[in-house]
Amino acid sequence: MQDRHPVVHIIVPNHNTAGYLCRCLDSLGAQQGGTRQAVYVVDNASHDDSVERVRRDYPEVHLLTSAFNGGFAYAVNLALRQILAGADAQAEPYYVLLLNSDTELPPGALSAMVDFMEEHPEGGAAGPKLVMGDGQMDPACRRSFPSPETAFYRLSGLALLFPRSRRFGRYNLTYLDPDQVTEVDSVSGAFMLARGEVVERVGLLDEDFFFYGEDLDWAYRIKAHGWKIYYCPQVQVRHWKRVTSRKRPRASLRHFYQAMRIFHRKHFAPDRAWPVNLLIELGISLREGIALIAYTFRRKEGSR
Repeated sequence: MQDRHPVVHIIVPNHNTAGYLCRCLDSLGAQQGGTRQAVYVVDNASHDDSVERVRRDYPEVHLLTSAFNGGFAYAVNLALRQILAGADAQAEPYYVLLLNSDTELPPGALSAMVDFMEEHPEGGAAGPKLVMGDGQMDPACRRSFPSPETAFYRLSGLALLFPRSRRFGRYNLTYLDPDQVTEVDSVSGAFMLARGEVVERVGLLDEDFFFYGEDLDWAYRIKAHGWKIYYCPQVQVRHWKRVTSRKRPRASLRHFYQAMRIFHRKHFAPDRAWPVNLLIELGISLREGIALIAYTFRRKEGSR
């Protein structure tokens, strides 16, 4: 391991999560271990006091503001362009961390993740064990790519019925030990640490994805360039989860299923016959319709 500590460029997209954002930034300020940080908060047209609080209480943060909400990938790319523009001037290794505003890092988490990456030079990106507010592991922190077969197992409910099955539990890898370091297809964009040279080769996030799927797509492209992606459960990070999506649950559901369509069309559809692709598209739309109907009934029951 090298004695020097590479700088980590931390990108925190934000949309109306002022309270959680401040807790996230406080946890970054409390990090230990000597890892250098450069924090970028990218505000997606919030109408709460997020921008005001960052300007007032965190003057060391690079604050970027957008006049409209362009989504997660759009916000990340605003900061990535600045980081990549200055990469040549750095003349030293660096990392880029995608970080949700509704996360909190325990002291030492950042340096531990950097140390892990330094010990695994074949790794292009890595993520920690994300723990939700109820103490349970966020299943999205380690995933397989949603191939048509894997997506079917998940959308049909087979993954939920048989979580220990290597076949049916493939998407969230529920058959694996949650406390074991594992090479995976993707980690969550809520905390995704990528090597600077990987970012330079792979490029920006795909802005066709608005709120979901951009991390899976980035991971797919990282692996296509020959890098590995690791899940590192020795580091645990709090993820409050769905802080933004619960404010607009119907729109979030639509974004989720649209992300599935985009990912399938981009990475799997070109190699499959059109009848298969049609069935997959119909399956996604059917599952989306069921989810929207279920949400409507839950909302009506909750209002009684």
